[in-house]
Amino acid sequence: MTTTESTVEAQGGGRPTPPKDWLAGLKENAATDVVSGLIIFLIALPLCLGIALASGAPAIAGVISGIIAGTLANLLSGSYVTINGPAAGMIVIVLGAVTELGFQGALAVGVVAGVIQIGLGLARTGKLTGFFPLSVVHGMLAGIGLIIMSGQIHIVVGHENPRAHGFHIFTEIPHSIFEPVMETALVGIAAILVMVLWPNIPKVSRVIPAPLAAVVIGTVIASMNGAGPRLSLEGGLLDGFTSPDFSILPTAPAIKWIALYVFVASLESLLTAEAVDKLDPWKRRSNMNKELIGKGIGNTVSSLIGGLPMIAEVVRSKANIMAGARTRWSNFFHGTFLFVFVLAVPGVLEQIPLAALAGILMVVGFKLAHPADFKHAWDIGKIEFLLMIVTAFTVLLTDLLIGVATGIVLGLLHAVFRGTSLGNLFKPRIMVEDAGQEFRVKFRGALGFHNFIPLRSVLDDMPRGRTVTLDFSDVHYVDPTVLERLHDFEIDYSYDGGSVVRVGEEALRPGAHQFSLRTAPKVSV
Repeated sequence: MTTTESTVEAQGGGRPTPPKDWLAGLKENAATDVVSGLIIFLIALPLCLGIALASGAPAIAGVISGIIAGTLANLLSGSYVTINGPAAGMIVIVLGAVTELGFQGALAVGVVAGVIQIGLGLARTGKLTGFFPLSVVHGMLAGIGLIIMSGQIHIVVGHENPRAHGFHIFTEIPHSIFEPVMETALVGIAAILVMVLWPNIPKVSRVIPAPLAAVVIGTVIASMNGAGPRLSLEGGLLDGFTSPDFSILPTAPAIKWIALYVFVASLESLLTAEAVDKLDPWKRRSNMNKELIGKGIGNTVSSLIGGLPMIAEVVRSKANIMAGARTRWSNFFHGTFLFVFVLAVPGVLEQIPLAALAGILMVVGFKLAHPADFKHAWDIGKIEFLLMIVTAFTVLLTDLLIGVATGIVLGLLHAVFRGTSLGNLFKPRIMVEDAGQEFRVKFRGALGFHNFIPLRSVLDDMPRGRTVTLDFSDVHYVDPTVLERLHDFEIDYSYDGGSVVRVGEEALRPGAHQFSLRTAPKVSV
């Protein structure tokens, strides 16, 4: 049999020596991390305010979350340059909880969810993200983005968000668009244009981030034409502290929202930490169990005092790295700047028009549901595109849990259709041989998102610095989620001086994309 090999070489001859962590890292990297922390603060401040309002919470709740996320949660988490805070991906969840349980009831949900996250981290469940097909995850985020846009468009043009559900999400939009409040719409549209066009001026946007520019320009326009309404902090930071209402906990709605809080906050945070690890110049690996513990403690404390839930946020994390961040202290400084600014000059923030914040969130929602993501899914394969688009629109028209469950069930049905036996559906067929300097991992049957977690455990436990041979000779089906995660493993393993070799892939039909579905001409079970 002819053998094909795919060996990933480490760039630069191995994993670079990382900066020091903790107090030694603060002393070594304070100069650069203060600057990056300041830049992230300028990005985070308008987002914290806008996300809180879109979530049906007081604006100050977003700032409280950002402060706790940057300081306490950051110091206890397992990542290095990942930025924590309130994020658009949680808007739908928090808004639903606030609508059904009230704000103080939603805080109680956040406390319990945080405690559960701590327990999940202690139980070492950080690998469970491997179960979810990436197309469904992207579809979930796209659905959230569509919901954000469909709500914020009303505020952009001067109307209240009608909080519509189902098909009414679409039918409520034309009324607002065709009967705009022109003074307010001018502010909202200006904010959208700034968010879109500002990054095209790199010399300026590196110093003044687009969200800050959108807020400043929107505020100037509103002050000139008298557009309203404006942001209200309801007394400032100290007056924003609110206690949870734990009396709602023994109810079915509370249990539902706790489950959704834990699911979305944990999944997004772990996937973001994985993504940021790929961007980290020092190729550090986040400890996913500590990441859950840190977020759990942060969510518990934030919810106890009146803050929103927090997750690891990918856009701010990318900006953090681009700004030269070296350690977790950049995140800490961003939280500290939030605290000082809001405590010292809350009156400045109350000049911000709500339409400007809505314009910012419109662009954030569009990025979550960006057409390029759907095209990427289409390039990988029609099934991946179908899973993504069905998940996205089911989330939009029903709710998040039904949308994700629908995507997963369709993915499982597709795996069975492709010849995966029930015994192989959740348990991979793997045989590992240790030959000294070589580990040989031989696969049989199907490899899919549905049985990837045990395989991931095997790969994570591989001793570093050796040769790992992945043998696909007896495989009849490999789905795109597994192909992408194996690719990530190969790159990461190579940074520690090892190498990964693939054999037997010539028996599988190649796809148009490197992560396209691979199948054998005949099923061998």
